[in-house]
Amino acid sequence: MRDIAPLIVGFLLLIATVAATASLVAEQDANRAELRRSVRIRDAIFTLYSGIQDAESGQRGFLLSGDEIYLKLYEEAVARTPGRLSTIAEAVARNPGMAAIIARLSHAAEAKVAEMQETIVLRRAGQVEAALARMRSGEGKHLMDEVRTLFGEAQADNYSRLIRRQEQAGEAARQVQLAVAAAVILVVVLGAYVVIDAGQRHQRTLRAHAALQEANASLIEAAATRDMLEDRLRQSQKMEALGQLTGGLAHDFNNMLAIIIGNLSLLKRRLERGEHAVERYAEQALKGADRAATLTHRLLAFARKQPLAPEAIACNRLIAAMSDLLRRSLGESIRIETVAAPDLWTTQADANQLENAILNLAVNARDAMPKGGRLIIETDNVHLDEAYAAQNPGVPAGQYVLVALTDSGSGMPPDVAAKAFDPFFTTKPVGQGTGLGLSQVYGFVRQSGGHVAIYSEPERGTTVRLYLPRHFGDAAEMERVTPTMLPEGSAREVILVVEDEDGVRDLAVEALRDLRYTVIHAEGAKDALQMLDTHPEIALLFTDVVMPEVNGRELAEAVHQRRPDLPVLFTTGYTRNAIVHNGLVDADVQLLAKPYTLEQLALKVRQAMVREAA
Repeated sequence: MRDIAPLIVGFLLLIATVAATASLVAEQDANRAELRRSVRIRDAIFTLYSGIQDAESGQRGFLLSGDEIYLKLYEEAVARTPGRLSTIAEAVARNPGMAAIIARLSHAAEAKVAEMQETIVLRRAGQVEAALARMRSGEGKHLMDEVRTLFGEAQADNYSRLIRRQEQAGEAARQVQLAVAAAVILVVVLGAYVVIDAGQRHQRTLRAHAALQEANASLIEAAATRDMLEDRLRQSQKMEALGQLTGGLAHDFNNMLAIIIGNLSLLKRRLERGEHAVERYAEQALKGADRAATLTHRLLAFARKQPLAPEAIACNRLIAAMSDLLRRSLGESIRIETVAAPDLWTTQADANQLENAILNLAVNARDAMPKGGRLIIETDNVHLDEAYAAQNPGVPAGQYVLVALTDSGSGMPPDVAAKAFDPFFTTKPVGQGTGLGLSQVYGFVRQSGGHVAIYSEPERGTTVRLYLPRHFGDAAEMERVTPTMLPEGSAREVILVVEDEDGVRDLAVEALRDLRYTVIHAEGAKDALQMLDTHPEIALLFTDVVMPEVNGRELAEAVHQRRPDLPVLFTTGYTRNAIVHNGLVDADVQLLAKPYTLEQLALKVRQAMVREAA
């Protein structure tokens, strides 16, 4: 502000000078107008006086000669005298002194005209001597002297005013010249100041630009250093998280492998002795293998890599169908309350995974209430607005189906709740939890396009809210089928097994034969197509997806060119492949995820064959 203060003062002075100049010019114009008016008054008075003189000359000529021609000049002058007097009176109305002189002059002129009119009347009446006597009496001369005197006074007064106006006009002109000169000087000074100031500002700008470039270079260097440190920190955190993940994974898998290897070793040892009471060792080994399979499924769920088969779901019906399972899992000490929203929207998700998610959350709630308590399962239609989406990156605004579970358990402090979804993070005692339950729920919901939120307070309980995207469509009827025995086939039903891993292929072949199917097998697509051509009785293609050269999807397409009606059942342990995209199984694809049990294999094979027949 101080830099432009002189410029502001200069411009204010310039404005004042221009305003003063304008005022002086206006005053000069007024003086000129008054000067012109004074000149007009002077000319009008002179014309009046000249007219009276002309009238007197005409009067005297007529009186002496009696010739009417002399009266023409008299009559013209007398006729114009009233108008001239009126014009002069109006012009001097604003000047009281001059107006008084003109009033006296008007009276004297009227008296002179009256005197001349009387002599003319006498001369026309033939009274020549009387008319001449009246002229020689001196009355006319006296009146004319009075007119002459008043004319002189009026001219003198007007002349003095004229001189004053000329002096004022000259003074105003000089002041205008001085003001213009001052304005010019001020403009020159301001221009010089602006040029000098602009040069100084330019120099300051150059210095500031150089300083800014230096600061930018420093900031770029600092940012690069910060980015490098952040990369190192992220790498360190990544390695720490990876270490925690692999450590927990190795710990759990070692325990499971210990169970499997130990029981299989005992089983082999007892069989070598000829003992046959070894069923419990096989069961324990299977339990260990089931736990390992569950662990891999949970890891895939957390990583959002598990293959999902989404379908339209009515959550109220799904939760109602789970009521018996929840009661058995939670026990009698936990009171379950359901608050189902009327007209609940439909969502689209994998029904089995949603059931597992709800069951996992319910079991976690049970563990937080060792002395019993209450679990509320609530559903609702909600809309997450833009403000909520901005506060939760990765969550799109829109309509969601809410499934919330609230317990009256011990709750968690904020720092613990913030880590609740981390893999292998658990607050349970050693041996009572893997730390993957909530991670699996989180991964499933996020993979389904939803959002998970947790709210917890110590000693007040915990609420976990699952937000699943609204689906515009009708939900399918929920059917819960629990087979009492394994569905088996017959020797007339031929299955072609294609698997590049020898051990996996041999196991699948033996399992299907144990289920009474006729099985032929190939280790690749080329052999499989040849067998298909030579065995038209094949009723099902059971193929791995990930194989060298030709994958399972390409094999199925080639098979359908030969046998469009042949059902295909895929199996894979890898989630990113030709039939699983973005974690979702392609439409009209039958998939059995590895590892699988004999029961799962039997059900899936039967479903594939029955579905195609239907």
